Amino acid sequence: MSETKETPDKAPAAGARKPLSLKRTESSGHVQQSFSHGRKNVVVVERKKRRTLTGPGQGEDEPRGRAGGAATAGGARLGDLSAGELDARRKALEQAAVDEKIRVEEETKRRAEEQRLEAERVAERAREEAAAAAAAAEAAKKQPVSEAPPATPAPAAPAAPAAAAAPAPQTTARAPQSPASAPKPASGAGAPAAQKARDGGAPATETRRPAETTVVKRRPIADETPDDDDRKKRGGANLKGAPRAPVKVADDRRERGKLTVDKLLNDEQRERSLASLRRKRERDARRASGIQISRDKIVREVTIPEVITIQELANRMSEKSVDVIRFLMKQGAMHQINDAIDADTAELIVQDFGHTPKRVSEADVEEGFAGGEDTDANLQPRAPVVTIMGHVDHGKTSLLDAIRHANVASGEAGGITQHIGAYQVSTDKGQKITFIDTPGHAAFTAMRARGAKVTDIVVLVVAADDGVMPQTIEAINHAKAAGVPIIVAINKIDKPQADPNRVRTELLQHEIVVESMSGETLEVSVSALKGTNLDKLLEAIALQAELLDLKANPDRLADGFVIEAKLERGRGPVGTLLVQRGTIKVGDIIVAGSAWGRVRALLDDTGHNVVSAGPSVPVEVLGFDTAPEAGDQFAVVENEARAREITDYRIRKRRETLGTAGTPRTLEQMMQSLKETGKKEFPLVVKGDVQGSVEAIMGALAKLGNDEVMARIVHSGVGGITESDINLANASKAVILGFNVRANAQAKLAADQHGVEIRYYSIIYDLVDDVKAAMSGLLAPTKKEVFLGYATIKQVFNISKQGKVAGCLVTEGKVERGAKVRLLRDKTVIHEGTLAILKRFKDDVKEVPAGQECGMAFANYQDIREGDEIECFQVETIARTL
Repeated sequence: MSETKETPDKAPAAGARKPLSLKRTESSGHVQQSFSHGRKNVVVVERKKRRTLTGPGQGEDEPRGRAGGAATAGGARLGDLSAGELDARRKALEQAAVDEKIRVEEETKRRAEEQRLEAERVAERAREEAAAAAAAAEAAKKQPVSEAPPATPAPAAPAAPAAAAAPAPQTTARAPQSPASAPKPASGAGAPAAQKARDGGAPATETRRPAETTVVKRRPIADETPDDDDRKKRGGANLKGAPRAPVKVADDRRERGKLTVDKLLNDEQRERSLASLRRKRERDARRASGIQISRDKIVREVTIPEVITIQELANRMSEKSVDVIRFLMKQGAMHQINDAIDADTAELIVQDFGHTPKRVSEADVEEGFAGGEDTDANLQPRAPVVTIMGHVDHGKTSLLDAIRHANVASGEAGGITQHIGAYQVSTDKGQKITFIDTPGHAAFTAMRARGAKVTDIVVLVVAADDGVMPQTIEAINHAKAAGVPIIVAINKIDKPQADPNRVRTELLQHEIVVESMSGETLEVSVSALKGTNLDKLLEAIALQAELLDLKANPDRLADGFVIEAKLERGRGPVGTLLVQRGTIKVGDIIVAGSAWGRVRALLDDTGHNVVSAGPSVPVEVLGFDTAPEAGDQFAVVENEARAREITDYRIRKRRETLGTAGTPRTLEQMMQSLKETGKKEFPLVVKGDVQGSVEAIMGALAKLGNDEVMARIVHSGVGGITESDINLANASKAVILGFNVRANAQAKLAADQHGVEIRYYSIIYDLVDDVKAAMSGLLAPTKKEVFLGYATIKQVFNISKQGKVAGCLVTEGKVERGAKVRLLRDKTVIHEGTLAILKRFKDDVKEVPAGQECGMAFANYQDIREGDEIECFQVETIARTL
């Protein structure tokens, strides 16, 4: 290029001071560039200037250097600064110099480390190339010359220059060698000569290596000239007089992707990894030696459920989904990747692909849900679980209150227990006993059965003044069905009319012989009101528990049964659980029926938070997604995925069961079902406070129906009455029954707008009686015929404007006006209608007794004759009840 021609800015006069301004510290000029073949170009360049520290009266600007940072902002001179400002600026400059020194040292260390790593990579690459070349040469030597495929001559290893002079095997042709797998030239003067000797004097081309790799320079041989060397660098021949052949040189320095400032500054190139290069050299070596490595197919055991998608089946076989779809297309079935296939088809596909099928049922997800059996070495003693059972109002809850020193019965509506409760008490001797209190009302049969199912000992409470009652007999049957021992507690012995011997005698009818009558069943006469013999009852329970030798393993995942469940405002679904084995802790994943959740809190029977609960301990659990069903078995599982899998399967099975239970699924089916059955339905929406109460109400309402009318539960649930319940009741024309719950403000407003009736109850038999009375109104009334009398027609009279009138004689009973009549001719009924006119002489009368004559006329009937007989009767309508 030619010399630079600049047009600098005008400089101020000597000794003059430049004015203060925000003038740019850059100046522009023009530079003329000259190229070969007479081409020229003029470009505009900028030159930055700096202000130097000058003395007073000086203001020359000079080109900016590294020390230009000392100039003051706005062009102020250092002489104009105070001593404090100068000292601050000096310290700042010193700190900047120290920081710059530290930065330079760190940069130097970083570059040295990068150079060391690059050198290691180059050395590793060289060793691998030498090993690959040696392997290829060894494989080529083992093959016959006539059958050997074209191969690349084996280059000499860099570590052994003397081996470069050894002659290579004779081959008919040379295979082209890729730049990535080309061997490095050996260092030393003998390497190029040996290379030319192996190639038969053919010109060699030198492959340009990447910019990062270190190239070992060699000395030129005698017949090479500097021009030849320069020509070789440009890709030409290295011999004089040889024709130039266009050689395409691979430029590994070419950047891939978008060029950015970071790439330009760092100048780092992306290269293949060592593992990729190793795999490529192995493939080249196998291809050169003709060795084919056959890989055996991996046979897998594929689990096949009842229904599986094509994509999931392909994933389990580790095959491509396209191959599975192609196989199905050959069989004449067109499918997509998300289509579901049955187990038989999936098994055929697995066998065709060479894998081993394993058929499993969908119900296998519940295998191991509650865990396995415990060994005797892991068992530890636990507290007994005692269930209090008996007839209603025989003092079960009062007896438990006396033991717990509490008062539960006063909080129950109507003074009867309508919930199942679980409590744990400690005796004077330090023994712990878990009590379960069950209702005694006839509607709570399921609760009593559930209490007998989870108990160890049943305490049968019988009132001394009342004796054995129906629910007492039912409790005895539940206890026998559960196979648990019974302790009879004869309560209310403090009453004057109490007769304990009567109770003992009546129990003999149900095969219960107490100890006082030479039997094996323990019995204690107690008084819950006076607190009599309560200690003896606890001793009897402890003795029976000692005979049972109750043990459980606390060091395992917990499982047990749901005693009760409810939905509380602010707390969500709450379940009362009784742990049978293991220990439940806060944070465990728990599954109960179709509900699951993570335990957020545990509360004992006194309402205090606890961290864990072991065997025979009743606790309230917060954290369920929905309220579980009372009586369901619960268990702690490993993770959320397992919990979701189990609950999804149970929900799906319940939906299928409801769908196949004969319930009409379409409007036509529902109308046909009603037409065939002919039953009238009484739709109801039931909401209760706890799951057990809702269960008892539904069981009691199901027993109210007969062949003509039945109660249809449109919806039942736990919790308060919501607006959605009102909409459902309005759509189905149902009545809402709330048991110990109330409707919120939105629900009340919606009920008033739609005219939906809401009835609140706190005692279960009041609810049952009202529903029974309402359902009785749907029953068709019973019609009863009441005979009045007979009359014989003596003569028939034709009266104008009235027609025929019969002159009759009442022979039996009486005849009343407006009564129903039948006209009998030869003892055959020829007409049945209503008596329109009844006269005696000229007067209208209400009735005519036997032995008197009267005139009668039928409504809308004139065919009467002498000698016909008239039967008079009344029809009474009697309302029916359930």
